Amino acid sequence: MDWAQILVIILSVFLALFLLLAIILTVILIKLTRQIRSVTGSAQRTAESVEKAVVGFTNVTSPIYLAKLLSKHIKKFKSK
Repeated sequence: MDWAQILVIILSVFLALFLLLAIILTVILIKLTRQIRSVTGSAQRTAESVEKAVVGFTNVTSPIYLAKLLSKHIKKFKSK
């Protein structure tokens, strides 16, 4: 066997190993991106529900706050 043939065999073995590693890493990255997408979707749904709750809370508290403020000023006006 010639040294060139041995070198070609060694290089082809390393190329096969790197190709196998590249395929495995690609599959892992695809799975990881799917998990990241599901986590971000869940976080977005949570943020939207919190935003809806805050908007609802402000819609309820704003009239109450205004009524308290108005009654406070009316009481001050009546006391004078």
